[in-house]
Amino acid sequence: MIKLICSDIDGTLLPEGTAEINPEIFAVIRKLKEKDIIFAAASGRPYSSIVRLFEPVKNDIIFVSENGAYVSCRGYRMSEEVIDWKDVCEWVEEVRKIPGASLALDADGGLYSESTDQEFVDLVRLGYHSRLTIVEDVLAEERHINKISVYRKNDIEKVAEDMVPRWSKRLHCTIAGDIWLDFMNKESNKGHAIREIQKILKISPDETMVFGDNLNDLEMLAAATESYAVANAAEPVRKAAKHITDTNVNDGVLKVLRTLL
Repeated sequence: MIKLICSDIDGTLLPEGTAEINPEIFAVIRKLKEKDIIFAAASGRPYSSIVRLFEPVKNDIIFVSENGAYVSCRGYRMSEEVIDWKDVCEWVEEVRKIPGASLALDADGGLYSESTDQEFVDLVRLGYHSRLTIVEDVLAEERHINKISVYRKNDIEKVAEDMVPRWSKRLHCTIAGDIWLDFMNKESNKGHAIREIQKILKISPDETMVFGDNLNDLEMLAAATESYAVANAAEPVRKAAKHITDTNVNDGVLKVLRTLL
């Protein structure tokens, strides 16, 4: 019997960088709750963005934000991982030198950036509906940071090829879509977050179902016996998943949940 369902958001439940979620998901989540099945929204998005997206059911689900660095339910912090400020400072100085890149620090008060790229700003504020503060120097004030991200519209893979080999010994690094490269505390990933939820709620992997599409979902897929990749998922995710469902735009996740109900 399934007791916990965890789904990625961008590329899995909806198109990347949008708020175009099928409102039927809210009714499905309520029906799952009636059957004592818990739904968790898992994303690289900051907490503020996910809460707005799931506003109608915000008190009925668990939020796994910042790629697992921050997990909460009804305002209760279930788990949290932070990045050492010295690492943040060194990372920022490096990203500032990357042509065409914007940086984002994910803190308690939302996202902080120095970017003058209006397309980036619009994507974060209007697409993801995230709380974004533009400052002249993100290092002027030390903050409690859960995740740091590089945004580049083109060739994020090349940025990853350069940065990941050098940073992977200190931070957990993962490509999160076609335009994002995320860095978290070494312990942070969606799979670790799901296992923390399972531990707290005494739920086994055999009682867990997960859905994903990108490389930052691989650890989460490994935390559940019933793992699904949407049809538009990256090839490594499709290979790692036990099942394949329809694409995100064709409501692949909802189709499985309807059948489960």
